[in-house]
Amino acid sequence: MLAAGDVEMVVFTVEIALLGTALNLVPGTAAALFLARYRGPGKGAIETVLSLPLVLPPTAVGILLLRALARRGLLGTLLGDLGIEIVFTWKAVLLATMVMSFPLLVRSARTAFEEVDPRLVGIARTLGCGPARAFFRVTLPLAWRGILAGSVLAFSRALGEFGATVMVAGNIPGRTQTLPLAIFHYNQIGRDDRALALVGVTVVLAFVALWSAELVSRRRSGRTTA
Repeated sequence: MLAAGDVEMVVFTVEIALLGTALNLVPGTAAALFLARYRGPGKGAIETVLSLPLVLPPTAVGILLLRALARRGLLGTLLGDLGIEIVFTWKAVLLATMVMSFPLLVRSARTAFEEVDPRLVGIARTLGCGPARAFFRVTLPLAWRGILAGSVLAFSRALGEFGATVMVAGNIPGRTQTLPLAIFHYNQIGRDDRALALVGVTVVLAFVALWSAELVSRRRSGRTTA
């Protein structure tokens, strides 16, 4: 059984993961479309920068975020002047999960956009659709499965984010503690029973997310075939 504090922590983790995925959706889709269509100079460098969180140790990403948000840093000074506190708050948890999960959404959506036949978009343009209308009427309906898959992967990654979060937000119960941080904490103090209970919750959440995405994809595929 989960304690009341653990239930609140689980809810907090899910809310952060959902909010981070939602906030990543538009910029992630835009970045994926740009990478799929752009053929100019510097594309490789842009791809590399966007993918860095996938290969860097999460703690390294956390330190970079911490330095960027420090009061002596340019960004930290600007935020401080605006009265915005991020480090060791829920906003830091949100930022860390967004940064670490963003590349997964971009890579999946980019693959989906690259699989869209450009001739179909060209036909839509010749029939009077502008760029925006062609995107929403042709490109997006054909690429939505990849975007959905990327969103699910990003959500699952956000649920499991540990390294960057602990560096920039700490492990403060009732304030910044998430499922992975709580599992680590209980394991460290010898409460393996509670750690295993939270592991079970994490598995269930990830399973439900993946199963739901697969169910939606199958229903949409069936309607399209019909």
